[in-house]
Amino acid sequence: MASPLRCRAGLPCRSWLASLLLVLVLALGVALLPAAPAQAAMDYAKQVLIGADFHGSDLRGVTFSLTNLREADLSGADLRGATLFGAKLQDADLHGADLREATLDSAVLDGTDLRDALLEDAFAFNTKFNAVKIDGADFTNVPFRADVLKKLCLDATGTNPVTGRSTRASLGCA
Repeated sequence: MASPLRCRAGLPCRSWLASLLLVLVLALGVALLPAAPAQAAMDYAKQVLIGADFHGSDLRGVTFSLTNLREADLSGADLRGATLFGAKLQDADLHGADLREATLDSAVLDGTDLRDALLEDAFAFNTKFNAVKIDGADFTNVPFRADVLKKLCLDATGTNPVTGRSTRASLGCA
């Protein structure tokens, strides 16, 4: 009796071809599976969230554009890269919040608590600051209008507990 035709590694050709076909089918099947949905940041734009409690929350990249966050608790929240464009933050608590690279342009901060907040590389050029608590806040690389900077420097005291930078130095106060 003749021996079966042998391919590489001593395997019969039919087994080798079947294995190759199985691998190709599996690879094609995996490639055609629907991709997992991307994790999108939350969008709270144009909402009324007066007195909302977000303290200690992970809010990286969240959108709060034109949102009313009056008296909201955002203390200790991670707001890196968040968009707060035109947000109303009157009497909001942002004590110890991480606002690095956040957009605060045109936001209204009146009576807002920014003590020990980290705002490094945030954008706040047209932001309104009135009676804001900034003791220990770090404003490194945040662009301000000259009139706003002058006003903030009058109240700048303390050192940020995370970066060790003084509030006055981070603002570039004379």
